[in-house]
Amino acid sequence: MSEYTVVDADAVADVYAGTSVPGEFRPLSDALHSEQVAVTLIRVPPHSDFEQGTGHYHEEQEEIYVVTRGTLTMRFSDEIEKLRAGSVARVAARTPRSHRNEGDEPVEMWVVSRWRDRPDAVKLDDFWEASSDAAQERPAG
Repeated sequence: MSEYTVVDADAVADVYAGTSVPGEFRPLSDALHSEQVAVTLIRVPPHSDFEQGTGHYHEEQEEIYVVTRGTLTMRFSDEIEKLRAGSVARVAARTPRSHRNEGDEPVEMWVVSRWRDRPDAVKLDDFWEASSDAAQERPAG
């Protein structure tokens, strides 16, 4: 294996392509041949609820969210925060979380965590009420 790897994030498959989930979810770790760090690019279009009212937490995994464009509305347990471009949030393991874009500009964020060889995410249905400012599904067409 090489000492470094460079990838074009847009060349990595979007897990949500062809689904009703608005936005993009591009896990980059495999393409990077990462051994220790997981990196995911997430894009959320304006007025979209990326997790569609659900949330999740991780049994053991801490996550770092780096917002590079737009303003993300994020729920941490019972707290709701607005994360603007340039914001970085750390979320401890077992902390319920979710996010949506209620603004007019697309959101781009990078999620960084420890690479794991097994999933530890637990989905939370009906984590928060649907936002009247955020579509729950990708527009048709």
